[in-house]
Amino acid sequence: MPTTERSYASYVAVGDSFTEGMCDDLLPDGHYRGWADRVADALAGQADDFRYANLAVRGKLIGQIHDEQLATATAMGAELVTLAGGLNDVLRPGCDVDRVERLLGHCATTLRATGATVVLFTSTDPTRRMAGSARLLPAILRLKAFVQELGRQDGFAVVDLFSAPCFDDRRLWAEDRLHLSPEGHRRVAEGVLEALGRPAGFDWRAPLPAAAPAGRAEKLRDDARWLGTHVGPWIGRRLTGRSSGDGRPAKRPDLLPYA
Repeated sequence: MPTTERSYASYVAVGDSFTEGMCDDLLPDGHYRGWADRVADALAGQADDFRYANLAVRGKLIGQIHDEQLATATAMGAELVTLAGGLNDVLRPGCDVDRVERLLGHCATTLRATGATVVLFTSTDPTRRMAGSARLLPAILRLKAFVQELGRQDGFAVVDLFSAPCFDDRRLWAEDRLHLSPEGHRRVAEGVLEALGRPAGFDWRAPLPAAAPAGRAEKLRDDARWLGTHVGPWIGRRLTGRSSGDGRPAKRPDLLPYA
């Protein structure tokens, strides 16, 4: 893990909806902002002619990230790469965790071989905020251990979201309960910058101020709306073999100057 702050002249973000920035504030061009854009904002102030690309596309499995983004990211030769993937695989029944680890590891080591600093992530713990998610925990814990082991090697850094209890708070999540809210993205961005050795701007792990607990009727309404608006369509896509990212290009496919 980097122990001192340094500047980066170029940054490539690789991954799925987490890195695309789903459910953050919308930009004028219709894309979500996301934590990766927030990291780019901070880094751009430290380097002349800073360049940034974001290859992430929502819904992508680790095999698709490997096949569709890795070669492009490697060819860009950026000084910094963030890599997040595998959680979409874990959400699906019968996930082959061995394969996820193999492909994620190959992505990480290939990107590191270019000389880039590579930032990895552990997943948050869904069992502390989502009923019925306990079945996911064994795979999530395996990936957590795998990522942390990679992170011990030179040139890697890990943002440990699993151990940050602030992410148990639903206010850090969007209505779909799978993607971060703007405040969640702000905290992940700060976690990345901290992992890169920058002085902390704020304590991104700190809990939010206490809020009045929701009543039972409000919880039932929220659950019903969530099931109808988000869970139903997600199941429909699984049954028909479709993905929310089908046909969608990366939001920033080229390594271009970033103001």
